[in-house]
Amino acid sequence: MRRVISRRDFLKLAGLGLGAMAFKPYKLLSLDILSSPKRLAQFPNSAIIGRVVDNGINLRSRPTNAPETDIRQLEADTLVEWNREVVGNVIGGQLVNQRYVETPLGFIYGSGIQPTRNLPNVPITEIPAGQAGFWAEVTVPYVDLAHEGNIASPWLKDLIIYQFPPRLYYGQVVWMDKIRTSSGFVEYRWNEDANGRGYGYGAYGEFFWADGTGFKVLTDEDVATISPDVDPNEKTIKLKLEHQSLACYEGNREVYFCRVSTGRVIDPETGLVSDKYATPAGTLLTHWKIISKNMTAGSESAGYSTPAVPWCTYIQGGVAIHGAHWHNAFGEPRSHGCVNVTAEDAKWIFRWTSPFVSLAAGEERRNLPEHGTVVNSQ
Repeated sequence: MRRVISRRDFLKLAGLGLGAMAFKPYKLLSLDILSSPKRLAQFPNSAIIGRVVDNGINLRSRPTNAPETDIRQLEADTLVEWNREVVGNVIGGQLVNQRYVETPLGFIYGSGIQPTRNLPNVPITEIPAGQAGFWAEVTVPYVDLAHEGNIASPWLKDLIIYQFPPRLYYGQVVWMDKIRTSSGFVEYRWNEDANGRGYGYGAYGEFFWADGTGFKVLTDEDVATISPDVDPNEKTIKLKLEHQSLACYEGNREVYFCRVSTGRVIDPETGLVSDKYATPAGTLLTHWKIISKNMTAGSESAGYSTPAVPWCTYIQGGVAIHGAHWHNAFGEPRSHGCVNVTAEDAKWIFRWTSPFVSLAAGEERRNLPEHGTVVNSQ
């Protein structure tokens, strides 16, 4: 059966790259290494930690892409101390983003480095009483995974081929269904099969164990409605495609603003300007919200495979506002039609919009004429 997702393209679009680990690369991603328990890595001592999102990102002596500023190329998942963002000068092309991140080593173009934090947690040792599992949010730059079960997903198969360790990244949210301490530390099991609450890879039964210290166990407060006293009909969203921005309104008052990445304007198959992946304009209606969703789709020339996409607010068909950890290019068109925002922005929007989604339910759907928050896209 022909694969529908090329390895190179899904790695590129999922933001994983082909590089080594930040500190000590795997020399061989054997089955023993793949399934062995893994403690959290030692992360840089910085309030904000920058994670390089793709292979071959340039470190420069000044905040510009002028050739003479090139110091060296960084590998995917390299971690650096994030000092501050500065306005630089991108020469050539039509990029709007001119942001660079200043690090102790030099400057990195802002679109290629994710801001993360190292916020370890005290893990729980038992599943909460009366529950089949729990939602957990990654609060450290990344968490290495120990695989259990069948190797079935295109995501994992390609990571093995390219010798890149399977990881979850800052801001991702997953469903945990077991806890163990047999390795000398607390581990949670991420359930990524059809019963894993994120519509994983069917009945394949892919599961992953991870150091519980890297996850915040979500509580009702994490999904509580923002501005619950405001009439839901008074809440609207304005999505400005030209300006790549999103604003939330309560009546006529703007209460939230963020940059976005909507549908790309260049067809990756032809390299030509196209509206093939355009984010729809017009009046869009929130009809489905899910805490975390596996997104795997596409063609061999332009596919993607990304598990645990957090805080998904679907506003038309398969178009959603959701968190994106695989780039920091907010302000530039980039997606296959969805509205990419940071995980923090996605979580705020998820909580503020209707319908409300409880932790127990994990998702809510509406069918016309019923709908949730209205999005005006223009």
